[in-house]
Amino acid sequence: MPLNNTKTAPAGDVIEKLGTFYERHPYPAPITNLDRHRELYKDPARRRALYHLFWPSQNQRTDLEILVAGCGTSQAATIALREPDARITAIDISAVSLHYTGDLKRKYQLENLELHQLPIERVRELGRSFDQVICTGVLHHLSDPDTGLGALRAVLEPQGAMHLMVYAAYGRTGIYMLQEYCRLLEVNPTAGELNDLAITIGALPADHPIACVLRQAKDFRHPDALADALLHPQDRAYTVPELYAWLERCGMSFGRWFEQAAYLPHCGVVARTPHVERLVSLPARLQHAAVELFRGTMTRHNFIAYRDNRNGDSQPVAFDRDGWRNYVPLRMPWTLDIRKRVPPGYIAVLINRAHPYPDLALPIDAVEERLLGAIDGKRSIGEILRNAGGERDEALALRFFERLWQYDQVVFDLTRAAEPASPPPGPSKRR
Repeated sequence: MPLNNTKTAPAGDVIEKLGTFYERHPYPAPITNLDRHRELYKDPARRRALYHLFWPSQNQRTDLEILVAGCGTSQAATIALREPDARITAIDISAVSLHYTGDLKRKYQLENLELHQLPIERVRELGRSFDQVICTGVLHHLSDPDTGLGALRAVLEPQGAMHLMVYAAYGRTGIYMLQEYCRLLEVNPTAGELNDLAITIGALPADHPIACVLRQAKDFRHPDALADALLHPQDRAYTVPELYAWLERCGMSFGRWFEQAAYLPHCGVVARTPHVERLVSLPARLQHAAVELFRGTMTRHNFIAYRDNRNGDSQPVAFDRDGWRNYVPLRMPWTLDIRKRVPPGYIAVLINRAHPYPDLALPIDAVEERLLGAIDGKRSIGEILRNAGGERDEALALRFFERLWQYDQVVFDLTRAAEPASPPPGPSKRR
């Protein structure tokens, strides 16, 4: 097991320490311009794809009640800008972070955003419930994450959804080594000491376990980011099995990974190993645990969760049951089609820019390219296959749509899945 800073202190002491820490080191680094974000989300396809990531089988709503718990310096403002018809409530323990968010609220006239200085553990004091709770990069800093998650569950509507992100244990081995180094030397988060620490990190061996984190983190050399990573007063991380157990202790159930391909044995280099058949035969949670061990460098778990007493199946996407022909595929707008230097026999390579691993690229051939091009957000899989003619049998075409979903190239709108299934384009070979 990697080193893991799981030391705890009384909750009141930790809240005070965290508040003081973020007053001095607001994180992420404050920004003053959200114009790029505003332009991106003028495209309604982005909002629709995000909605059905959380609620595949529900008709899209825009009037959501959304809680951003531990909003930092800008997260709540970007969500309020993205969801103009929703009401966004943001809480944070740092007055400085809320000040920066308030500046963005005023600049962009975000009348749908309200701010409260409040710790997560006391969120019930708002006296409200929420359709969606967003809490990314926060719960792993609490004295008792179970209490924090339990408090968020208490204000989540029964059919609501949570977007959570917590640290992953194995990929943070180097972080925890450097945290222990800083404790031994009693490094403090002053400007001079942070500058010295940045110089020291630059002198680390190229194969130090923190190297993979340095490659991924764009802002790691920023003083406040450095303080957040190495000098934070409270920090813990989770393996996949620990994450599942944590959710279950707190009355929550796992829904899906925000980007799932990195956890699936069906995707990337894992699918080409001799163990792939054994891996795919495991239950889903054990698949995820095994692939986390295989990859070894995950630094965070970004996922969706639901109340364990939610009515119905929260993530009902499946290709081995009736209804799949009525799934409406939606392209993820932040994916790319690469046309240069593709493997022989293929037309393009599909890439999701959110993926942390380069092996999660999906090459497609000419027939698959036509199926991909037929996705318009209106036609179901069955309608696309009927229009495709006899170029490819149904089973292979269906497998392609399943792979698009596994590789985070599409999400599905399942609101038509309860309708009578569209007739197949020809005799089905799928059993």
